[in-house]
Amino acid sequence: MFVALLAALSALVASRRRRRRHTPAQAVIISPPKSTVVARDGAVRSVQLAEFTLAREDWRRLWNAANLENLARTYWRFLSRMTLGLIRVVYGENERSVVFLFKPFTLLRFDAPEYVLDRDHGSVRWRIRDGLLVARAGRGCGYLALAVTHLVGENDGERERLLIEVEVANFYPAIAAGFSVPVYEVTQSAIHVLVTHAFLRSLARLNLAKSKVGRFATADVRAAGRAAIARARSVRQRD
Repeated sequence: MFVALLAALSALVASRRRRRRHTPAQAVIISPPKSTVVARDGAVRSVQLAEFTLAREDWRRLWNAANLENLARTYWRFLSRMTLGLIRVVYGENERSVVFLFKPFTLLRFDAPEYVLDRDHGSVRWRIRDGLLVARAGRGCGYLALAVTHLVGENDGERERLLIEVEVANFYPAIAAGFSVPVYEVTQSAIHVLVTHAFLRSLARLNLAKSKVGRFATADVRAAGRAAIARARSVRQRD
């Protein structure tokens, strides 16, 4: 099943690359040569990285808390689209479940996301609870994280540079525990890297999905309102 899914995803990614046209941003995958490492105890760490170059105007429009939340939603949307709806995300009050077709077939179950927001960095992390893809001994151990960093001082004229990272850490795959690490590497791990790279490239379109929760939407609207009032006052003072 995994080999067939890998072949289907490879064909879909190739098709998307052929259809890709000019995008508002430029994305370059810069993942390290050994981007996935399996420790002796079976814990997996996978880090996929891409560097983005985009217009300063787009960066100013997108660099806010609400769009960090939207980026998280975009990841789940992309996962569903890449698998033609076979895999989807079910939202619970304090959890997120990645299911195959419907909920009894829960591949991965996460806690609600945790956000970190700084001036030049933002991240969202989902702690892994359990699921069919998680070894019994590794339940509640790992996490999935998305991180965005503004590369301050490394920008060119009217363009800005960002680093986006997708990390899975301390994850104990059921396939490695039940079969072997090599089987995991050529199936689930290969699919994860393929899909993640496709996701990172897709972000060059700057088309973010709207969050289903909207945790930061109100705060950003208020901040935008305060900024607009400040600008209006500044104009009146100059006049």
